[in-house]
This record gives sequence, C-alpha cells and structure tokens, in this order.
Amino acid sequence: MIAVANGNNIGTTPAPVGKPFSRRRCHYSYFPCLIKEMGSKMDTRRVIHSMKLGLALVFVSLVYLINSMFKQVGENAMWAIMTVVVMFEFHAGGTLGKGINRGIGTVLGGVLGCLAAILGDEIGGIGKPVIIAFSLFLFGAAATYCRLIPRMKKRYDYGFMIFILTFSLVAVSGVRAENVLETARDRLANIGIGFAVSVFVSLLICPFWASNELHYSTASKFDKLANCIQGCLDEYLKMSSEKENEAGNGKGYVQDCKSVLNSKSSDELLANNAKWEPWHGKFGFYYPWEQYLVVGEHLRELAATLLSLKACLQSPKQPPTMKRQMLKDPCESFALSIGWAMKELGESIEKMELCPSKVSLTPKLQSLKLQMNPPFSSCKMEVLETDENLAITSFNFLLLEIVEKVETIAKKVEELGEVANFRARKIDV
Repeated sequence: MIAVANGNNIGTTPAPVGKPFSRRRCHYSYFPCLIKEMGSKMDTRRVIHSMKLGLALVFVSLVYLINSMFKQVGENAMWAIMTVVVMFEFHAGGTLGKGINRGIGTVLGGVLGCLAAILGDEIGGIGKPVIIAFSLFLFGAAATYCRLIPRMKKRYDYGFMIFILTFSLVAVSGVRAENVLETARDRLANIGIGFAVSVFVSLLICPFWASNELHYSTASKFDKLANCIQGCLDEYLKMSSEKENEAGNGKGYVQDCKSVLNSKSSDELLANNAKWEPWHGKFGFYYPWEQYLVVGEHLRELAATLLSLKACLQSPKQPPTMKRQMLKDPCESFALSIGWAMKELGESIEKMELCPSKVSLTPKLQSLKLQMNPPFSSCKMEVLETDENLAITSFNFLLLEIVEKVETIAKKVEELGEVANFRARKIDV
C-alpha cells in the first residue's frame, strides 16, 4: 500500500494527559478537588486577574469615598465604578478595545444626545417630544443596523451598544432635566476615570497578552496533531490483547485533536483582542493576525481529516490484526515523516523563523505522496469491492489527504513568515 519514506527519526509519542476534573467523581469531596484543580497555570492566571479587578475597584472607589474628590464629580461617581466592572477583561487587548469602544460611543452618544435635547428645547411645545422621539428612532435604528454588519460587529459591537445607551439616556433626560450639559460632562469625566484605572491596571500590572497566547497556541496545535497521527496509527497496529489491556488509556490525543477542531471562536477572540494591543515584545502594530487565523483554519481541516481517519480505523470491516501487522513498517515511516514536518512547522512559528517549505518540506511530502501508490490498481472491480480491500483503500486515501493538507499548511506558514518578517533560520554547520 505505502512504501517506506525518508525522514528524520523524531519521537512523536504523545505526552501523558491527566484526567479531566469531574464534578460527579468529587461529589462528596468537592473542595479538595477544586483546590487540586486550582494548582494549574491557567487557574493561577485567573487568580491574578481576579486580584487585578479587585485592585482596580479599590482605586476607582476612592473617587466616591474621598469627600474632596466626591465634591468634584458628584453623584455620577458611580459611573466610574460601573465602567471598571463592565470593561475589565482578562486580556489587556480586550480591556483596551472595550475602553476605546466605550469612550467613542459615550462621546458621540453624549454629544448627539445633547444636540437633540437642545434642539427640542429651542422648538419647544409639542415639537420637543417629537424631535426627541424622531432622533431616538433614527440614531437607534442606524446604530443597530451597523451592529448587524459582520465586519463592524466583530470589533465595534460594544461601541455601538454604548452609543445607543448613552444617546438614549442623554436625549430622554433632556426632556425633564435642565442641566443636560453639566450632567453629560460629569458622566463623561467619571467614565474617563474608570477607563484610565482599568487600562493602567490591565497594562502595567501582570498584563496577559492575547497576542502571546494566540502565537503559542497556534504553534502548539502542530504538536497536538502530530501526536494524534502517531496515536491513531499506533492504536491501529496494536494487537487485540494490547487494546484490552490499555482500554481507556492513551485517548488524550483524540481530545487534543477535538480541541484544535473547536478552537475557531477562541482564535478569533484572541486575534481581535491582539489587534487592540500596543507594541510589546516581539509583536508590533499592524502584525498579521489574520494570517494566524488562516493557518488555524487549515489546521482545523487537518484535525477533521484525522478524526475521519480515527473513525475509519475503528470500523469493524478493517482487516484482522495479523494482516494489519504487515503494514507496520510503512505506517511507522509515514507517522515519522509527517511528525517531522509538523514539528518543523510548529517550531518555525514558535521561534519566528522562516521555514523554507519549497526547499525542505515540499520535496519530502511530494516524495511521500509518490511512494503511496493507490492499492489494487490492477485488480478487478469485484475483488476491490471486498470489505477488507475497501477499508484499506479508504485508509490509504485518508493518508494521502493528510499529506496534501500538511503540504497546504506548509505553504500558509511560509506566507505567514514572509508577511510577519520572520528572521532567517540559522543553519547548523
């Protein structure tokens, strides 16, 4: 079916994966299990984020608690606290993006609301509520329509929502209140205070950068998928007795593959937050985060193919175990070759080094495809349509699909390196 392919012998044994936290298992000992779960790195970050929010609330509450400051901002000091609560996000880019959206939406909504209220006062009589109602309908409908445009919704949805809220509050309050401009000024000042406190705490105290998380999570997906390929083929070649002895173990690679397949929403959120972040570390302004999403999309296509391969190998119509052992050497060579290619691509992104796929990866992948000749090409159709031969044909077809998708991913990684100005890889002499 497939011939031995050349490649570096790189171990691709999947790393052991711990058992997931289970509420049912910890029904009578919930708190000890919760404490054990909190020992992970992610939970440490959650604790730090919670403490940062608490610190921001302490800072902004001083506006309301100190008499001298309270006299300056008045009863509207609560708007500063509300601003911190609603805009403080886990990642620094998320906080900054929400703050900018809130600031622009508040300013535009406040200015237009004041103009509508002043215009209503100038007309007076029955014309005043008519002008307010017409302006509410016009600006509310226009802003809501903009929220429904996908490209606008992705980055500015929160700003449009704040614009509608601020405009409505200012315009409607102008019907009864006399000091509309003073009220709008105080609220805007307090929102500015809340924005400043949130950005200060989020950016300067243990900042969590969405750009770093997206960069390294994209690089880690290559190792996860390489481990999945190795795990599928290892399980396919195991004897029945070995599968019974290891039942329930070694399934971590399937979960890793599913995590890659379900990573679209998290990747898009990280990319959106990364676009708002200032220049820091290795990432500057106008960094090509969209190209990361393109690479992630092709990785998800590969993950879907691997799950199809997993389902194909679990079919009861597969040949018996002893017959599958005849495919051991070519399968192991295939796993090593693809694992080496995926490792090279992952390291290229992680270390931000150019990966010349046309020179190093593409020739080996092309050679691997040529050596994987379609089986049974000279057989009669009635012989090909036996269950075992059809199963092996499907198996071979999925392996070819994997090679083609890895080749496409290599091209996308090379494009990412060129657009992001990755440095040239150092060649060891």
